[in-house]
Amino acid sequence: LSIDLHTVNFAKEYWDNVFQHFLTEYKSGRTPNPDVLCNREIKFKVFADHAMKLGASFIATGHYVKKYTHENQFFLAKGDDKNKDQSYFLHAISNDQLAKSLFPLGNIKKEEVREIAKRSGLINYDKKDSTGICFIGERRFDDFLKTFIKEEPGDILDENDQVIGSHNGLMFHTIGQRQGLGVGGISNAKEEPWYVAEKNISNNTLLVVQGNENPLLYTKNIIASNCSWINDPPSFPYSCKSKIRYRQSDQSCVVSQLDKDRILIQFDDRQRAATPGQYIVFYEKDICLGGAVIMDTKNLS
Repeated sequence: LSIDLHTVNFAKEYWDNVFQHFLTEYKSGRTPNPDVLCNREIKFKVFADHAMKLGASFIATGHYVKKYTHENQFFLAKGDDKNKDQSYFLHAISNDQLAKSLFPLGNIKKEEVREIAKRSGLINYDKKDSTGICFIGERRFDDFLKTFIKEEPGDILDENDQVIGSHNGLMFHTIGQRQGLGVGGISNAKEEPWYVAEKNISNNTLLVVQGNENPLLYTKNIIASNCSWINDPPSFPYSCKSKIRYRQSDQSCVVSQLDKDRILIQFDDRQRAATPGQYIVFYEKDICLGGAVIMDTKNLS
């Protein structure tokens, strides 16, 4: 293609700004999403800065999102391929970072990209989509975490605070989890499957409940912090759409300011398995406004 190839290693920056945070969050009992920090701290920061030093005007990435410009402001929007839209993972980038970015796949669907790649003779045109956390690879997640975080066994409790099992560490579990609990055959219990409803850090216990529709798995209120707004913050209280996980459909909610560090999100409909450490991302139609880290769904004062 007669294009110069430059290579650069950002392993140290990744370790300091993404991976250490990932480990700290798990040690705190939360379930982080490293992709969001990787985008903000690596791809759209140190990588973009390096590209500018090389003389580039923009960086182009393969994210399925779109960028709009209006009155010298830049807006991030969902990609046309709603099954692949990745605005959720880019909600934490700044307006300045967005200004220097291009997204050539924003108007294209994944099937078209594969067809273009096939016509171009690229051998990976039908490669399976990547899933999971990139730096873990093919290893089991539990085995990976054990390399960095010491196991701390504790009790598994039911809704009546009865001990019905044990866990090897709260870090190995997430809200809404069904598999791998090792709980079964409990006397006087129903035949329904068990789910993780809460992780109690202070006494190192895991609360599990039976049934996919158990009320303890749901909430209509979330407290979040570490807000990131791509443009100016809205005036509160603010009605908008949001999602608490990637691929979730947009949910109607009202966002209020609790204090300078925290916001309260009140949903029209109850939300299942809202997970501390994950991100809630806000939308006005297809425009991604920003997001925040879910902190609590129980103690809402």
